[in-house]
Amino acid sequence: QAQLEDSGGGSVQTGGSLRLSCTASGVNFNTHYFGWFRQAPGKEREWVAILDVDGRTIYADSVKGRFTISQSNDKPTLYLLMSSLKPEDTAMYYCAAGYTGTGSLLLQSRVYKYWGQGTQVTVSS
Repeated sequence: QAQLEDSGGGSVQTGGSLRLSCTASGVNFNTHYFGWFRQAPGKEREWVAILDVDGRTIYADSVKGRFTISQSNDKPTLYLLMSSLKPEDTAMYYCAAGYTGTGSLLLQSRVYKYWGQGTQVTVSS
């Protein structure tokens, strides 16, 4: 059974940086795509960054130029490096993995089969 475990969240001030990690077990990095999603209180879950099977990355406009999604060389870990953090980045962040979606469907949470438990990021002004 595939499992994802998120970590690395915390509290930082505006302009600070954090690196989130997602340790994956039972997931084939060669056949799965990955994404980071976030959900703030009272808001819907939104996609933040996507890493497709071919290694291409997609970023939401709100984080483009500030966040970087990557994977470790030995591939059991997915990262989200977040810099120049803003209070509006405050949310619970989730990593996710899937294998049935293609193209623009990768932006939709419904095509992700496996989810981490979430890690809280809080940015204070």
